[in-house]
Amino acid sequence: MDKLIVLHRGALRAKYGAKGLTKIDAALKALIKADERRGIDTRLVAADQAAAMKPLGAKPLPTPADAKSLKAVIDALDKARHPHYIVLLGGPDLLPMVPLKNPAPDDDDKLVPSDLPYACEAPYGTDPNRFLGPTRVVGRLPDLPGAEDPALLLSLIAAATAHKPLPRASYLESFGLSAEVWQDSTRMSLTNTFGTAEQLRLSPPSGPKWKKADLAPRMHFINCHGADQDPTYYGQHGQSYPEAMTSATVKGLVTPGTVVAAECCYGAQVFAPTPDAKGRPGAWPISLRYLGDGAIAFVGSTTVAYGPSAGNGSADLVCQYFLQRVLAGASTGRALLEARQKFAGERTHLDPVDLKTLAQFYLLGDPSVQPVTFQGHALTRTKAFKQAFSAVQDRGVRGLRRERLAREGRNLARSLPRLQRTDAAPAAAVVKAVTPMLKESGLKPKDCRRVSYRIVGAPDHRTVHVYTALRPTAVGEAAEGDAALPLSLVATEQDGRLLHVRRMHAR
Repeated sequence: MDKLIVLHRGALRAKYGAKGLTKIDAALKALIKADERRGIDTRLVAADQAAAMKPLGAKPLPTPADAKSLKAVIDALDKARHPHYIVLLGGPDLLPMVPLKNPAPDDDDKLVPSDLPYACEAPYGTDPNRFLGPTRVVGRLPDLPGAEDPALLLSLIAAATAHKPLPRASYLESFGLSAEVWQDSTRMSLTNTFGTAEQLRLSPPSGPKWKKADLAPRMHFINCHGADQDPTYYGQHGQSYPEAMTSATVKGLVTPGTVVAAECCYGAQVFAPTPDAKGRPGAWPISLRYLGDGAIAFVGSTTVAYGPSAGNGSADLVCQYFLQRVLAGASTGRALLEARQKFAGERTHLDPVDLKTLAQFYLLGDPSVQPVTFQGHALTRTKAFKQAFSAVQDRGVRGLRRERLAREGRNLARSLPRLQRTDAAPAAAVVKAVTPMLKESGLKPKDCRRVSYRIVGAPDHRTVHVYTALRPTAVGEAAEGDAALPLSLVATEQDGRLLHVRRMHAR
């Protein structure tokens, strides 16, 4: 089985009515036929119907669905069918995300809504430490929460149906957008991914109004601020946070086939638009606006995300790894799986910020879509090779890739250490070293809360201490009472000495 589209027919019918469900069925039928021509065997799974679930030994989804039941369904499907792609049809109001506990303290996120557990073989739970080794390719074709018309969902299914890979050259130009204060970090990400950062736009002064020529490149990398339930991304200069991009200023300007990676806090949060005071429809989330206007994939965060002001870390890495794999010819779903594995696998352990990063970034879009044509070796372009393999070649090679990725994920799940909260205080040498760093970061040590974690499974006695500002501010730039964003120092202690430290800004 190549691709399974998981849906809750009862929830779709309740939301869109019988006519809306009929339209969705017709659109999915067209997608299945298009996938067949691409060498992908696609099946629908009505996860709320007992007849579909009984052969798998799984219980049908209740109405409304809950994350624990959905996880059990996906685990059963993976065990019985071994699909190359799993598609969740609909937003979190139809197929909920798993509410993971937030491992990064004091950033106002009590929970981290996540699709990561659906990509992992570990059983259901809300501890993110369970889900360190993703093995599955999973993506979500979202709809608009609160909508009564399935127009957005239908357009996304149609876009996946019509999509055809393009030469790599079609994706080498990029639209890069960064908060001015993070330009060094963003330039590094763009250079690592595209070989140049010449097209980087900074906010301020750029934005929020854009022209079609500005957004014409098919690769978008965005490193700005985002906010909860907010259809706007923001730049930053000092303590000024001007609008960098809004849902309205993206509308109608996106090139079909665009791929987006957004580091912003809440950058891919899906929420119901809020009507204005006169009852007029509210603005869509930027992620859905992009997809509704032709983007084929959007990777972003559901909650507060982190990265350094200079250099790369956390959100920077997941986003650039994803785009790099897309450029190499991977499907969008495989690109995210490989990005997750690379991100986790490069570390001896995941500190609380990195653990949250792994959990919060997810894919909006059909995971089987391949934006960039794969460039094989010379033999693959010969007539004899094409005659020998024809349509089945990709399926076989894809199966080999899935074997490798499953092995990599299982190895990570077995080998990566876990975090465990501890009341142990940092050693005197660590306090002595960290205190001046906090002060030089514009933070008063007495205003910072410390939370510590023991690294369970590390070969040495190792502890991570996270110092988070109650009111972080840039030195000399914020007056008392100004709004501010979380800023954390993450210090790793080993055998009583400071082994590593980094400063992380909320995106």
